[in-house]
Amino acid sequence: MILAGFAAIVGVVTTRQVRGEFYNQVNAEATALKSRLGGLRVGPTGGLNCDDVLQLDDYASSEDAQIRIYDLGDGRLACAQGQTLSKTSPAPSPSFPPPANTGVFDELGYRVNVQTIRVKPAGDFALLYARPYSDTDHTLAKVRVFLILGVLGGTIFALLAGLATAGRAMRPISELSDAAREIERTRDPSRHIPHPEAEDEIADLARTLEGMLGALDDARGETESMLERQREFVADASHELRTPLTSVLANLELLADELDGEQAESAKAALRSTRRMRRLVGDLLLLARADAKREQRSRPTDLREVLLEAAAELGPVTDAHAVVIDAGAAPVDGVRDDLHRMTLNLLENAVRHTPPGTEIRAATYTRDGSAVLVVEDHGPGIPPELAVRVFERFVRGGGDGGRGSGLGLAIVRAVAESHRGVVALEATDPADLLWPGTRFTITLPAAGADLALPDEADQTSTTTGSTIGRRRSRS
Repeated sequence: MILAGFAAIVGVVTTRQVRGEFYNQVNAEATALKSRLGGLRVGPTGGLNCDDVLQLDDYASSEDAQIRIYDLGDGRLACAQGQTLSKTSPAPSPSFPPPANTGVFDELGYRVNVQTIRVKPAGDFALLYARPYSDTDHTLAKVRVFLILGVLGGTIFALLAGLATAGRAMRPISELSDAAREIERTRDPSRHIPHPEAEDEIADLARTLEGMLGALDDARGETESMLERQREFVADASHELRTPLTSVLANLELLADELDGEQAESAKAALRSTRRMRRLVGDLLLLARADAKREQRSRPTDLREVLLEAAAELGPVTDAHAVVIDAGAAPVDGVRDDLHRMTLNLLENAVRHTPPGTEIRAATYTRDGSAVLVVEDHGPGIPPELAVRVFERFVRGGGDGGRGSGLGLAIVRAVAESHRGVVALEATDPADLLWPGTRFTITLPAAGADLALPDEADQTSTTTGSTIGRRRSRS
C-alpha cells in the first residue's frame, strides 16, 4: 500500500510535469512560427506563398505538428504545412474548423494554439499550430508501466525480505515455544531455555521464563518434600495408633462381658465405634504406605486362597446374598494381608450396594501371564456420574446407607498399583438383562516362581448366603 501510494503520487506529479512542458513547447513553437511568418506575400494565383518564407512541412514534421493559415476575412484556408493552396484546394487531414478567435484549446486530440498575423496587402490571417497528444500520452503510458512494474517488483522484494526478516526475528520465539512444549510434555521445569544472541526483548523474555521455571521447580520441590513428610507422618501415626486401639478394644470387650444393663450397652456401642476406628486407621495406614512408596516384603501368594478366605470371612454378613465363588489358580508375588483387604473390600462393596437376594460372583484365573481377579454383581450398577470418581478417596454412593468410609475402592486401586497391576470398572450393557450390574477386574503380574498349589480337585466353587454346598472342579 505504501508503494502503491508512492507510485500514484509520482504518477500524478509526472503527468502534470510532462503535460506542463508539452503546453509550454506548443506555445513557444507557435510564437516562434509567428515571428518567422512575418514576410509572407500573396502569390500570383491569389493565395499565400508560404514557401517564400518557411518550409512548413519541414518545420511541422519534426514534431508531427499541424499548421494552418486561415484568412480572417472570408474564413478560407490560405496555407497548410508549406503547400500553396487556392480557394478550391482541399485541406489536409485533420480538418480543423476555422478558428473563431485566437487562444489555446484542445481539438481532435491535438493541443491547438491560434495567433493572428498580418500579411500586406492581403490583410489579417489566423495562424493555427497544433501538436498531437499521442507522443505525450505514449510517454506517460511508459511511465505508468514502469511505476506498476516497480510497485509489483518492490512488493515482491519487500515480501521476500519481510519473510526472511520475520523468520529470523521469530526464530527465537519458535525455539522458546518448542522448549515450552517439551517442558509441558516432560513436566520438567528444570530444562534449559534457549537464549537468543541479541540482547533484545526476546532475550529478556527467555531470562524471565527461565527464572519463573526455576522458581516453580523450587516450589514443586518444596511441595513434594512437604507432602513426603506428611505421608511419612500419616504412615507413622497410623502405625502407632494401632497399638493403643488394640488395647482399648481388649478392655472394651472385657467390659462388655462384665457389665450388665445400660452400662453393657454403652460398652458395646463404644466397642463398635472402636472397631470401626481400628478399621479406618488400618485403611489410612495402608493408603499412607502406598503414598509413601513403602515397599513391604512380598512372597508367593495364590489369589485363589485369598478369595476363599475373604469369602469365608464375609459369609456371616452377606444378608441373604448368593455369593458364587469360581476360584482358579492365580499365583502372584505380593503382600497377602493387602491382597486379602483388596478382595474383601470388593466383596463388601458388592454386598453393601446390592439388594438382598442379589447374586454376586467372584473368580480368579490366569490369562496371558497375568493373574486376574473378577468380582461382579447383579445389582443396579454404578451411575455414570459416579463411575468416573469411584476410585477416589472418600467417594461414597447412596446404596450403603452411610456405613462406609469411602476408602474401600481407593484401597483396592492402591493395592493393585502397589503390586504393579491395574483395576478396571468395566462398562456393562444396560440392554443385557441376563447380567447387568457392576464388574471389577483386577489384573496383576503372575508370579515367576512355581507355587505348591492344591490339586485341581480342591479348586473349589463355593456359594455362601442363600445357597450353600455347591462344589465343582475347574480346569
